[in-house]
Amino acid sequence: MKVEARLFDITTAFFFVAAIVYGFWAKEPVGSVGLVLTGGLSLIIGSYFHFVARRVARRPEDNPEAEVSDGAGEIGFFSAGSYWPVAIAASGALAALSLAFWQIWLLVVALVCVLSAVGGLVFEYHTRPNATE
Repeated sequence: MKVEARLFDITTAFFFVAAIVYGFWAKEPVGSVGLVLTGGLSLIIGSYFHFVARRVARRPEDNPEAEVSDGAGEIGFFSAGSYWPVAIAASGALAALSLAFWQIWLLVVALVCVLSAVGGLVFEYHTRPNATE
């Protein structure tokens, strides 16, 4: 996680320096405020990664002398045949269309569809604690 934290430290410094340079050069406050807020958001994410890096065991990505084979092994579980991402994309597209044409009733329907699809994806492999087989 130290690599990710370092990346966000660099982007945070860039955004704050860019805000200072932009503020002196352009004399326009809105862009400076946007860059400062972007730097602040980047700082929040970088701080989170620093916090997590202290609590998590060292990964091969954090070791400069690590080999590619050090990161081999199981990465995680990925569902091969899930249709929920398609449902999320379709309901997100419906929400975008409802915003584009400013149809509030359709936006409500689309948000219900988005929440249902996200719930379906999250609980796809969830079983009840006392489920019998």
